[in-house]
Amino acid sequence: MSRNKTLSTKRKLAKAKKQNRRVPIWVIAKTGGRVRNNPKRRHWRRQNIKP
Repeated sequence: MSRNKTLSTKRKLAKAKKQNRRVPIWVIAKTGGRVRNNPKRRHWRRQNIKP
């Protein structure tokens, strides 16, 4: 990826960064442990973001 990024690319990367969080502990407690993992979780080295 180039050093200079377009606004749309930066927006997409920012959204992906915000989505890349674990499930809050209060959600795990509220659902009794049924909801534990976040299916949108992404590791920067294993999975790329589509342009």
